[in-house]
Amino acid sequence: MNREISVRTRDLTRQFGRFTAVDHISFEVYDGEIFGFLGANGAGKTTTIRMLCGLLLPSSGEAWVEGFDVYKETDSIKQNIGYMSQKFSLYEDLTVSENIEFFGGVYGLSPRELKKTREKALSDFSLEKVSGKLTRELPLGWKQRLALACSLLHNPKVLFLDEPTGGVDPISRREFWQKIYALAEAGTTVFVTTHYMDEVEYCNRLSIMHNGQIISMGTPNELKTRYKKDSIEDVFIHFIDK
Repeated sequence: MNREISVRTRDLTRQFGRFTAVDHISFEVYDGEIFGFLGANGAGKTTTIRMLCGLLLPSSGEAWVEGFDVYKETDSIKQNIGYMSQKFSLYEDLTVSENIEFFGGVYGLSPRELKKTREKALSDFSLEKVSGKLTRELPLGWKQRLALACSLLHNPKVLFLDEPTGGVDPISRREFWQKIYALAEAGTTVFVTTHYMDEVEYCNRLSIMHNGQIISMGTPNELKTRYKKDSIEDVFIHFIDK
């Protein structure tokens, strides 16, 4: 069965002066796939996502998101993706509803679309009872819900999640991943970076990144079988200890 490619890179590289943050990485992500990037802090995961989102130009190599070139078509990329960063990028001095309205405006929704979308977002993420609260007053798990809701207002084809569960309690993490599964089943491509070993087991495929390079890739079961390990954590340690 042929699958459409949602994200593709060829020798994608990013340097900062003499430091190479991302070093000639090549991979493909398919429509409706949950694709994980596993790696320690500083491995190059966030830099890769920023290039794919059109927020940072590569130093060399090629990349396309939904067929759009990361060098020439960044505006088209931004219209087709959702991006949830580590710090959630929310406005702390706005209420929950005001944050949704703001991001809806950024994504170009009309006032009529925005009203309908806001009500749906509040309902889908069970945010109705905190809609009038200032965002800074919310617990971290609720901020996570709001950030995900805001990133989905324009029904993006690809959702980039950069360590979205950092510091979030286990129950919120589980609820978050239930949402991710539902999105993927509905056809959204989900690209997620994480350093939580248990979370990569939820991915359809994952790549392990170390010192700016992809050192292995496959389904969680394929990687465990390939390296004769019982867990992805053991697979990861196998590389890091070398």
